[in-house]
Amino acid sequence: MTATRKVMGGANEIAGAIERDGFAVASDVIDEKEIAHALAALKRAEHSPSARRRGGVYAIRNLLSVVPEMGKLVDASRVRPLVEGVLGASCFVVRSILFDKTPEANWKVAWHQDLSIAVCARRDVEGFGAWSEKAGVTHVQPPVEILERMLTLRLHLDANDEANAPLRVIPGSHAGGRLSAEAIAHLVRATSEAVTLCLVPRGGALLMRPLLLHASSAARVPQQHRRVVHLEFAAAPLPGGLEWYHGANK
Repeated sequence: MTATRKVMGGANEIAGAIERDGFAVASDVIDEKEIAHALAALKRAEHSPSARRRGGVYAIRNLLSVVPEMGKLVDASRVRPLVEGVLGASCFVVRSILFDKTPEANWKVAWHQDLSIAVCARRDVEGFGAWSEKAGVTHVQPPVEILERMLTLRLHLDANDEANAPLRVIPGSHAGGRLSAEAIAHLVRATSEAVTLCLVPRGGALLMRPLLLHASSAARVPQQHRRVVHLEFAAAPLPGGLEWYHGANK
């Protein structure tokens, strides 16, 4: 049986839920005018070489670099207070991605944690490994302590209901640190009754810790769009001369 996460209101309530459960859903984070500006900017970026296509644009990595106008969403009146309520006033964006699930790009994602961060360049620093490159940007898996101090905010430019593949999460799973594939499979089996659907209204947001176990099915009834602006935040520099990608290029 799957529970449905109710939308929350105040920043204190949301911060408390993130501490306890690893996630929270907020409504009315951006308004219709802000959504319209964001959609217009994305429309102009459809033919960017950074846009991945499968019957239309369905992903743009390094979003704030490819579409600088999207930076206005970071400074929206309700966005920063929500993030600052968890990370503090010094927080900043360190990675940005657009996801768009459409009838032509109706993928599913298995249970996982978000373990990689985007950095400016490779430097061999103890505890950092599994180096990779995505859309021309260097990525690495940092020590778990860094992931535990990060926060992801997913702004929904379209409503996300039960038929359109909402994110599924396991409340509290962020507290278990970095999990092996075997540990993830065991936890999913053991907590199947606790799996929560994160239904997010248009203009709302899902806030979550990167280590929270999450997954997404293919949409049962694909809509024309399910556009999500995925923003990852941190509040401290990286060690050993490593630099956050967006932290140095914001």
